[in-house]
Formats: sequence, C-alpha cells, structure tokens
Amino acid sequence: MIINEKNIYRETIMSNRSPSRRAVRYLGGIALAPLAFALPGTAQAQTGTDAETASGNAPIVVSARRRDETLIEVPLSISTFSGDDLDQSGTLDITEIAESVPNVTFEVSRGTNTTLTTFIRGVGQQDPVAGFENGVGLYVDDVYFNRPQGAVLDVFNVERIEVLRGPQGTLYGRNTIGGAVKFITRRLEDSPTGEVRFNAGTYGQFDGVASVALPVGNSGFYVGAAGALLTRNGFGENLNLGIENYNKDVAAARGTIEYAPNSDIFVRFTGDYTDDRSNPRQGSRLIPGLLSGAPVLDNEFDTRAGLQNPGQRVEAWGVSMTAEIQVSETIRLRNILAYRDDESSTPIDFDSLPAADLDVPALYANDQFSEEFQIVYDDGRLAGLLGFYYLDANATTNFDVILDTLAPTLPGLTAKTFGDVATETWSVFGDFTFDITDQWSVSVGGRYTHDRRDSRVLRQTFLFGPSTDFGGANPLLIATTSDFDDGATFEEFTPRASISYRPTPDHNIYASYSRGFKGGGFDPRGQTTAAPDLDGDGDIDAADIYEFMSFDPEIVDSYEIGYHGALADGAVTVALAAFYADYSDIQIPGSAGFDTDGDGTNDTFIGITSNAGAATIWGVEFEGQARLGRDLVASGDRFGFNWAIGYINAEYDEFIDAFGVDVAGQRVFQNTPEWTLSGTANYSIPAFGGDLNFLTTLSYRSETSQFEVQSPLDQPGYALWDASLVWTSDDDHWQLGLHAKNITDHRYIVSGYNFVAPNGAGGFTPTLGREGTLTAFYGDPFRMFASARMRF
Repeated sequence: MIINEKNIYRETIMSNRSPSRRAVRYLGGIALAPLAFALPGTAQAQTGTDAETASGNAPIVVSARRRDETLIEVPLSISTFSGDDLDQSGTLDITEIAESVPNVTFEVSRGTNTTLTTFIRGVGQQDPVAGFENGVGLYVDDVYFNRPQGAVLDVFNVERIEVLRGPQGTLYGRNTIGGAVKFITRRLEDSPTGEVRFNAGTYGQFDGVASVALPVGNSGFYVGAAGALLTRNGFGENLNLGIENYNKDVAAARGTIEYAPNSDIFVRFTGDYTDDRSNPRQGSRLIPGLLSGAPVLDNEFDTRAGLQNPGQRVEAWGVSMTAEIQVSETIRLRNILAYRDDESSTPIDFDSLPAADLDVPALYANDQFSEEFQIVYDDGRLAGLLGFYYLDANATTNFDVILDTLAPTLPGLTAKTFGDVATETWSVFGDFTFDITDQWSVSVGGRYTHDRRDSRVLRQTFLFGPSTDFGGANPLLIATTSDFDDGATFEEFTPRASISYRPTPDHNIYASYSRGFKGGGFDPRGQTTAAPDLDGDGDIDAADIYEFMSFDPEIVDSYEIGYHGALADGAVTVALAAFYADYSDIQIPGSAGFDTDGDGTNDTFIGITSNAGAATIWGVEFEGQARLGRDLVASGDRFGFNWAIGYINAEYDEFIDAFGVDVAGQRVFQNTPEWTLSGTANYSIPAFGGDLNFLTTLSYRSETSQFEVQSPLDQPGYALWDASLVWTSDDDHWQLGLHAKNITDHRYIVSGYNFVAPNGAGGFTPTLGREGTLTAFYGDPFRMFASARMRF
C-alpha cells in the first residue's frame, strides 16, 4: 500500500540533521525507554548435539534467531566466523569473509575507501547515495547501520561474525530483503584482561590494536576500551598529484561500560569513533583519453586523476545502550537504543585524468536514531519474541558534476545536485517456535512495516563553476533543473514460516517460506526537466514529475529447503540448502548522460530509477566442516577442512526500459556470479610449547557483471589463494603469524564507472564529457604481513 502526499517544505537541510537536536532526542530516549535490562546475550548454548558432546568438538553457537542455539538447530542459511578464526586467517576487514561464503558479494564501493556494497543471493544495493535502502542489513551488536558509508568495518575486538542469507524481518529491528550481516563484539570478562596486536607487512603496512577490560571492584560494573591505528602505503600512485593511491590511514576507538550485578540483569553502554584520512581512491582507465589521447597506464592501481577538492575524509561515530532484565523464568525484556552519525567528503574523478572532464566532488552526511524493544519468551517448548522497532534517519548527498572540457563554449560548466532524504519508519514483529514433539518443530512469524520517506532534490546548472560548496568563487546560475519536494508512505505485512524435523539431535531437515520487503523512495539525482509525458495526456505535469522521480517498494517471496547435520561423532558438520525466490518490482537505479540545453552534447548525468524488473532466482548452497582431533591423526596433529559451494541462477523475467520495451533477454544480474566456491585447509602440530597452524584458502568466483548491461568492466572468473602460518602458545597468551593474501597477484575488477558506448568500429564514443569514462577499481594485489599478539 502506498500513500502519497505533499511534504511541507523544510527550510534547510541542516536544521533536519542537527547533531545537537538528535543527541538530545537520544538522551531523552534513554530516560523514557521501556523497561530494558537483561541476561547477557552471549551465554553458551544450553545444549549441543549428542555427537558434538561425545567427540569433544565444541558446538558452533549462533544468535541468528535472537537466542543462543547450536548451528544445527537453526532452520536458516547461516555462515559464522569466530574472532579466533579471523585472527588465524589474518582477516583485516569485512569484505574478506565473502571469499568463504556462498552466493555473497562484499566490496568496497567504487571511488571510496569505506563505503560497503553488499549482495546476497542476487539481492543488494550498489548505489550508495541517499534515497536507496540497503538490500542487505549490517548490524553491530544488534544496531542496524542505515547507510553504507563507513561500513567497511575493520576486524578487531570481534567475538564472531554471522552472515544470514535470505529475507530477514521477523527477528530483527529493520527489515532487509536480501539478508543480514551481524558483527558481535567481545563481552567484558570478570577478571582484568588486555590484548595488544601488531601487523607489519608489504606496502608499508603497520597496524596497532590494543584493548583492555577491568571490573570495578565487586560492584557489577565493568569498563573496557579498544583502539586501533591501521596504516598502509598505496598499491599505486596518483601520477598527476604525486600522492599514493589505494593507501590506508584509519584510526578507530571503542569504549564500553557494562553493568551485571547478577545473572538476571545486564546493561551495556558503548561508544565508537572512526576517522579515515586515507587518500581518495581513484580508478584506472581501460581506454585512452578520447580527447587528449592519454594512454592506458601499465599499473592498474595507478591513476592520473586531478580532483582533490574536497579533501578525502570519513568520520563516523555512534553510541548505544543495550539492556535486558529477566522478569521471570520464561520472560526477559530487551531494549536496544542507538544513535549514529557519519560525514564523508570525497573527490571522485570519474574520468581519472587531469582535465575536469567528469569530476565529481561529493559530500555525504547521515544520521540515525533507533529504538528497539523486545519481549523474549522461552519455556523450553515454546520460544520466540515480540518486538517494536523505530528508526528516524536523515541522509544527504551533495555533489557537483564538473565538465570544464566543454569550454570555451560552456566555461566551467557544472551541474550541482543536492539530495536530502528523511526516513521515519516503525514496525511490529514477532516470531515463535513451537516444539510439537522432540523431533518436529514449527516456526511462524510476521512483520508489519510502516515507512515514511520525504525527499528534497535540488539540481542547478552553473557556468564558471564549481559551486560555492566546493570552492567556487562566483559561479553563474543559468538553470534550475530540479526543485522537487515530496513524500510517500509505504506499508507492508511480511510473513515467515518454517517446519523442522530432527530424526536425531545430530540432524535437522527444514523447509521455510519468507517474504522480504524493501521500501520505495525518490532518486536524489533525478532531474525533473527530464521527465517525459508518462500518463500520455499531452502535458508534463506534477503527476508525471512525481512518477519520474519516485520508485515503488521491492518484494521477494523466498522458499527454502535445507539440511544441517553432524556426522562421524561430530567431527564433520554439513549444511545444504536449495532456494527459490520470486523477485518483483525490482528497483533499478542507474545514471545516464543528459543534454540539458539541446546542443547535442551530454553535459550532466541524471539518476534514472524505475521498478523495471521481475525475476526468478534459484540456487543451491553447500557448506561443510571437518575436524580430526589428535586422537585420530598420527603424532598428535590435528587437521581441519572447511568448504563452501554456491550456485545461483538469477534471470530477469521482465525488464522494461525507458522506451517501454521489455529487454529482459538483454539484461543480467549485477554482482551475482553463477558459481562461488572456497576451501580452507588447516593443519596443526604441537611445537615450541604451543600449536603451529598451517592454513590455506582457495576461493573462486565465476564471471561477474558490474551493471545490468554487460560491459568491458565485467570481471571474468578468477581464483584467489591465501595462506597463513600461525603459532599460538598453550596458554593463549602469545600468538605469532605470517599471512599472505592473493598469492598469485591476480588483478580483478570489483567496481567501476562506464560512460561510453561502442561505436561499431572497435572503439568507443563518450556518452558524457569528451574524454570518455571507462574506469575500473581493483581488488587488493599480493600482500604479505606478520602479526604478533599478546593477551594478558
């Protein structure tokens, strides 16, 4: 259901995102929050499988259903990584775990250092501008991150990471249509603890991470702090500006106060801050300059980009309170209250050449306030929760498109875009599991979501630019091409149901259905003067403009059958899932060159977003883990092997283009390789008063398209090989490691910009500007680093 109404004009964007106003709301929310104190949420699972207990293999505990369960018990597709496993493999940020998860893509977004692009089972969101919801939800200690800026999280002080595939909405605060990624940080301990870790390696890498936790007497209070300084030289060089490209300069800190006077009460306050001062990440041209003739560079990490205003910087911070109270043997109450804020300044040089042919200085500003309250019930046979979620968020995108190469005809031509999107959403949700017998269980859940989206889009064209926001002195305003201010409300009920059969405690067979929902909105780059006569009445009126600027919600109906099991007395665990999804009203955001003055030259780009697609997605996923203990392997050694296989068939059934033609046969799914495979071997031997572990991972991804239309930016299938050698003392106080990433030094494209069209003669014609833009960003090259960790 969609309710449209005219939004009352907001006087200024800054008044809407005033940090002080939202901070007051946050503090007020703490004072007025419902009863909200709790039993610690990361306790050990109540029961493991018989096989796991008998073999001594510790059960894998997850909290995917907001309660601690063994992985075998959960009727969901989920991959989990412990903090110790991530340390052993030398995992440095969240994007690396995608190598080992089937049908998943995590990437650093094009032209950024810390903006995250995520896709799960073909569903995601590539465009990071305001106005588009994430297709995959990111949670840190159950706090949802509303925007992708600053979301390429570095891995430190992490207890585990969980990746849930498929729609999530009946167990989590924010509905997500594709899946969820959960970061779970380590809890403070009863005794004083501390940890120091250093990494040093190629490209001048040096990382320092320290954490400490202390109990405050016997009061039940605990305090903790962690800090990290993460640095690395660039993989390449900006040959024009003389600065490094793809470098890293990040400082991060986190503080925690916990109160747990007894086993029934738990309260946690946290605050975190990240400051990224890395150089702007600029791309590599795949074609010579069509005007200047500038050749393609030999090193894929080098660039000739000229834009450096504004300076590159990302600041993100947040505070949260999680509190629970066990009010009876069967009921506990939980409250999660949070405020987050981030600001990014980034100079994106699309053409990656000194000339201002397609230079886009950009500013992003986001803030969010969220409140989530849950009633959790568990009597041993019936378990589940009822919840309420509220989110008030604001996202601003502000950028110029500078086309100075069109001088002297149009000197300093600049198209300025200012987009502001306010989101206010609330929902009620619930999910319960009932054990019919010891072997049969049924789960039923549902969610009602009410989303309100208000958007302000202002586009202006200047000569003698850039605009004053980006250092322009006296730009001349020659046109206002968008002055849009409107809003819409989106409502949806999304159910979920599953049935599980456990013939023995070591095996679980399940079938499930879930509906996912992703709200609609307005493209913050849309240009109202480009709106066509959509209703065919011979006049372009307000209704045509509204229809052109807006897009409707997405819906996915997902069906899954699966099996989780433990074999060989728990030494082998497997997970198998087959899924089918009916994906409708798919939001297709994109950019296209546009000629604002009718002179035959595209002088800006505009956002064109439509619900152009319907698709069918189906596939199979298999994950396995084998652990042979010292009683099974000669000489006291241990051997482990993890493997994952994902196959997905994602095809558009309908794709209506801008001319009303169904071109489904000519469109593909972006960031969705047909095959994803990985295998990790771990061999451990006792040595030097501890364990010496040899780890190696080989992963493969088949051909990946960057856009719905195939282009030279598409990445053919490729394999990555990583390896680690890690020694850990018997008392776990010391750890030394040597880690190698991308050992074969393979070059592979992860994202890019395409503003050219084939000319039929083996070359390209620019669709925006004069140099042509076909620019790629690459995954990391071969790297090696040593690690040292001390715990006390």
